[in-house]
Amino acid sequence: MEIGIKPPFRADQVGSLLRPASLAAARQQFKSGALSADALRKVEDDCIRDMVERQQSVGLRSITDGELRRDYWHIDFLRQLDGVTIAAMPDQNRFGGTEEQPPVATVTGKVGCSKPIMVDAFNFLRGAISATPQGLQSSTPKVTIPSPSMLYLRGGRNAVSSAVYPDLTEFWHDVAVAYQRAIRFLAERGCTYLQLDDVSFAYLCDPKFREGCRVNGDDPDALPRTFANAVNAALRRRPAGMSITLHTCRGNFRSTWVAEGGYEGIADALFSIDVDGFFMEFDSARAGSFEPLRCLPTGKRAVLGLVTTKQGAIESADAIKRRIEAASAYVPMESLCLSPQCGFSSTHHGNAVSEAEQWRKLELVVSVAREMWGDA
Repeated sequence: MEIGIKPPFRADQVGSLLRPASLAAARQQFKSGALSADALRKVEDDCIRDMVERQQSVGLRSITDGELRRDYWHIDFLRQLDGVTIAAMPDQNRFGGTEEQPPVATVTGKVGCSKPIMVDAFNFLRGAISATPQGLQSSTPKVTIPSPSMLYLRGGRNAVSSAVYPDLTEFWHDVAVAYQRAIRFLAERGCTYLQLDDVSFAYLCDPKFREGCRVNGDDPDALPRTFANAVNAALRRRPAGMSITLHTCRGNFRSTWVAEGGYEGIADALFSIDVDGFFMEFDSARAGSFEPLRCLPTGKRAVLGLVTTKQGAIESADAIKRRIEAASAYVPMESLCLSPQCGFSSTHHGNAVSEAEQWRKLELVVSVAREMWGDA
């Protein structure tokens, strides 16, 4: 099927959107005990309906719920897996980033997926799209979940109980089976577009992060292949008709980042993953050159993250078009798509971008895609 009809689309998005003020206030009330869970859910529902219509109005074909029900892009999913505990870990900020750090997933029991995860959220998103004038015929609900590597990356071997998993081979097997089940639960409800969010590959481009891995007792040279194998194992029984992409970036917490460095050292492992497209951060010099795109396999798509979500200044359309043309020196134009470099609010805190700037940037992605490929 031609790109533009099947995901990833010529103009696409990573997934998270800024939390509206009404939702942020409601969540604070809920956490303080002043608002019930049902009342919070109603606010979430109303905000998601608004987000769906707004995404459609700017011309996007992939529609998310903005991750509005989540506190963190990864933790809210990982905590629902069997055997996973969420906790702060000492010295976790040795990898860099801000002083405030998100919690870390630790493995304290056998990993599994005994119940559907985020299926209710998908059902609501699908229903909200169906209720709009454009409906499902022109919009595709997109679900984002963290990559399997996110169960291991930050804490490393120290975050996986040696008593439960003396052999990591068994750990990765159980992770794969758990993800296969989680994906199947979504597919059974009609999900046809799934994105795995991952920071491991991009982080492993950075020497300081690699040193942090050594402190964890891991070999940073071996980890890219380990993580690629983990994702491929998770997708081994992927449902027919489901498009799956992988998004990788260098961190996106309150407009900050953790890692720097080009993709050259991890490109072979990254592009060995059996997905339909790769969302890749290219909004700044810290991502390096386009040259590693030469390793993109035939039939796969690279979604160029050329529009930053870390600051509000609106990019020049002409500059973006020139960068797309530069990337086409390494991969055919028909294998390229365009998106923001990351989400606008990977955590509930949001980035240093206004809501107006967020929508202008998404409009820019759509308009440039139409100029470059004749379709979004």
